[in-house]
Amino acid sequence: MASGIGSQSPKATQMVERYRMVMDKKFSRLALWAMAIGVGLILFNTGTAQAADPVPGAHPAAAENATFLTTDGARKLGGAIGAGLVIMGGAAGIGRVGGSAVESMARQPEAAGQISTAMIITAAMIEGATLFAVVVGLLAVL
Repeated sequence: MASGIGSQSPKATQMVERYRMVMDKKFSRLALWAMAIGVGLILFNTGTAQAADPVPGAHPAAAENATFLTTDGARKLGGAIGAGLVIMGGAAGIGRVGGSAVESMARQPEAAGQISTAMIITAAMIEGATLFAVVVGLLAVL
C-alpha cells in the first residue's frame, strides 16, 4: 500500500476530523474561560482601586456612591468593544467566503473564473460593511 497523501482509510480520516473538532471545542472553552477570568480580574482590580484610593478632600459618602463606569466611559468602552467585534466578524466572514470559494474551485475547476469574481465582490461588500461599522464604533469613542 502506498504511503502518501490520500492513502488513509475513511475511518482514519473520520477519526482525525473528530479529534480536530474535539480540540477546537476544548480550545474554545479555554479561551472563553480565560476571557471570563480576565474580565473578572479587571472588574475586581478597578473596584478595589476605587475603594482604597478616595479623592483627597472629597466627602466620605461620595466614595460609597461611586460607580464602576461613568456615562462617558461606558460610551467609549462600548464603541471600542463594538469596533473590535465588527473586525472579528468581518474577518470571519471573509475567511469563510474565501474558504468556500477555494473549495468550490477545487470541485469545479472550469468555473474558477466565475467563482473568483463572485468571491471578490462578496468580500468587498463584507469589507465595506465592516469599515462602515468600525467608523460608527470609533465615532462613539471620540
